[in-house]
Amino acid sequence: MITTLLVANRGEIACRIFRTCRALGIATVAVYSDADADALHVREADTAVRLPGAAPCDTYLRGDLVVAAALAAGADAVHPGYGFLSENAGFAAAVQDAGLLWVGPPVKAIELMASKTRAKELMAAAGVPLLAPVDPAAARAEDLPLLLKAASGGGGRGMRIVRELVDLPGELTAAAAEALSAFGDGEVFAEPYVERGRHVEVQIMADAHDGVWALGTRDCSLQRRHQKVIEEAPAPGLDDGLRERLHAAAVAAARAVGYRGAGTVEFLVTEDGRPCFLEMNTRLQVEHPVTEAVFGLDLVALQLRTAEGEPLPAAEPPQPAGHAVEARLYAEDPARDWQPQTGALLSFEVPDESGVRLDTGYAGGDTIGVHYDPMIAKVIAHAPTRAEAVRLLARALERARVHGPVTNRDLLVRSLRHPDFAAARLDTGFYERHLAALTPAPDEAAVRLAATAAAVAEASRDTAPGTGGGAAAGPARFGAWRNLPSQPQLRRYRGEPDGAEYEIAYRPTRDGLDVGTDGIRVVSAGRARVSLESGGVTRHFEVRGHGDRRYVDTATGLYAFTALPRFTDPAERTEPGSLLAPMPGTVVRLAEGLAAGAAVEAGQPLIWLEAMKMEHRILAPATGTLTALHATTGLQVEVGALLAVVTEQPDHAVVTEAASTPAEETA
Repeated sequence: MITTLLVANRGEIACRIFRTCRALGIATVAVYSDADADALHVREADTAVRLPGAAPCDTYLRGDLVVAAALAAGADAVHPGYGFLSENAGFAAAVQDAGLLWVGPPVKAIELMASKTRAKELMAAAGVPLLAPVDPAAARAEDLPLLLKAASGGGGRGMRIVRELVDLPGELTAAAAEALSAFGDGEVFAEPYVERGRHVEVQIMADAHDGVWALGTRDCSLQRRHQKVIEEAPAPGLDDGLRERLHAAAVAAARAVGYRGAGTVEFLVTEDGRPCFLEMNTRLQVEHPVTEAVFGLDLVALQLRTAEGEPLPAAEPPQPAGHAVEARLYAEDPARDWQPQTGALLSFEVPDESGVRLDTGYAGGDTIGVHYDPMIAKVIAHAPTRAEAVRLLARALERARVHGPVTNRDLLVRSLRHPDFAAARLDTGFYERHLAALTPAPDEAAVRLAATAAAVAEASRDTAPGTGGGAAAGPARFGAWRNLPSQPQLRRYRGEPDGAEYEIAYRPTRDGLDVGTDGIRVVSAGRARVSLESGGVTRHFEVRGHGDRRYVDTATGLYAFTALPRFTDPAERTEPGSLLAPMPGTVVRLAEGLAAGAAVEAGQPLIWLEAMKMEHRILAPATGTLTALHATTGLQVEVGALLAVVTEQPDHAVVTEAASTPAEETA
């Protein structure tokens, strides 16, 4: 029996495992890097052990330090979570060699599934359907398009789509180099690229007594950069025959490797309904809560019990009920190439509604740092039907309070309400087709209304007696009104992240506040809650301030502003052509031969910056000359740091976008 469990992970998954441990009476041990010293998973554990350093390679990926931590804390078992060392056979063996119980599959099963190429060979022998591999050296035009993939690892690293034969050699070289850098293994293979394919997976659970459960299907087709964003169970729109084939193939895969514990068999389902094996993840998946909701199970509890040697509770799994949908809330900006964001998570609240579940590793006041994945939380909704679950999840996200870094919250809400998603027209190209529509320019009238609410709330705080500038709720009295003309008061805001400026004028009147001639009437004004009427409709606004930031929550989402001084500072200027670091990170590469005086082309990648498990290419903003270069390989930079300066040649268009690619697999 497990008495004390160390979780060799961090954040959301560590907190989620601790929750089950508390329910089972198991003591918990956390490990943490210096960057995570005050993280939520550390605060929730019974005991915590420091792993000196901040980067994953120095901390959470150091199996020897994790094993030593388990022994020092008196743990008798180790759960790897997902990501980091969860699929590392050497780490699993080291845990067992130290006399600790490994809460995961047998070492041999991890080894067999570690290489995608060898896993496919094994699955073919077991009769599991898969895509026929293509020899890149013998590829012909009729084989196109091809998908190049790293044999080890995942998360989109080493992955390339090739649509022209002439591009194949260069893409192979680039994919191999990226795979070697990310996973220490440069092996790359090729297979047909399936346009508009669906990503469908089967959750399995196996014991040491020849029991194997296939716990339904999940659809994980909505992805960005080959990483999942929205998942649901069961996968919609599959006929009974296809479901049975997927279940049978997953069970065959588990038996072929002598599996034990929780695992996932992933498939690509073609447009004509043909399932093709992708890989087997020998760990718990990020999206496991949707399966738990539908089957009424605790998969972590089953992991612990099967690790202790217990059989599954029955020969067959329980019957599923209802539908569940999960959305991953990321600190990232989808409108800017999914760029990860960092900074203080000033407020974080998700409605506590029946059918809504929150799995997170953050609380309000925590900081989202540069070293780890930018996922803030998973929000899961369960209801009797798919339509009800989708509606419940969209509304819960819409009502959430998420103040701080830019997030993908609005994208998630729009995705859930998109006609294609509602009709279950799902495939991995969803965001490629719909991203522009899902990230529209801000509605200027709506933003101005929110800015007006911010100004009214600030005026309430300034005029309310005895508040000391606090944010307590309640009505305010606007004194000092006189029956004489007076100049209006002004407040200026910059909308985030669009950067547009809004100037709000108001003056106290006998009845409260007059906000000008915009057709907006102040219905009620408090220091934290404001009601405004516009176009005959009254809307309510919750306003919170943090330093110079103002966050305005409405019934349909969040508006964020930076309060500006009345007059702009002419010194706040940036030299034209400056390349600034979009976030804190590490310079990992410079373009070959890059030096001051070099000629560059608009859109040419010049600097590669790695942050939050993503690699960002800093592009030349224009065709011209590199007149300054401050970036060097290995340099750690803060957001806004000047990396280089390009002096533009006349008559050349400016390029403003940058591109990002995943830096390593997260889950």
